[in-house]
Amino acid sequence: FGRKEGKPKLKARVEAALAMVHMDHASAKYPHEISGGMKQRIGIARAFAMEPKILLMDEPFGALDALTRAALQDELNGVMAKTGATVVMVTHDVDEAVLLSDRIVMMTNGPAATIGEVLSVDLPRPRERLALAHDPHYHDLRSQVLEFLYSRQMRPKEAA
Repeated sequence: FGRKEGKPKLKARVEAALAMVHMDHASAKYPHEISGGMKQRIGIARAFAMEPKILLMDEPFGALDALTRAALQDELNGVMAKTGATVVMVTHDVDEAVLLSDRIVMMTNGPAATIGEVLSVDLPRPRERLALAHDPHYHDLRSQVLEFLYSRQMRPKEAA
């Protein structure tokens, strides 16, 4: 964007991206002055500032504590709703997959992994984490993922 947009427009783009992940208060801070969770939010803001149609994320919340992880998952849900971007995320967290996804593509084991099963997540949006904790359909979807992972992948001969 640097060649197409002037400094005022670039500054506005950065400020909008920081506000989207609730980091506008830290715009003047240096990297060593912010926490790991704040750095993760900055990474998400950086990605969305590019206005991608598709965003690829590989375990974006993997190194975070549970509360920060939950907060960033909720923020990502909000950002996806605002921008309409498609997010393709790799995660090993079953709850994260069901909470954030419209479709879960479960892979088979091994170096020659293939698509094992695709699960449509038809939970209504916006999704409220606490409400889902009591939603039987959420628990059914979660159970389907766990069954694929444990019954069909860890002990495939027994499941056959």
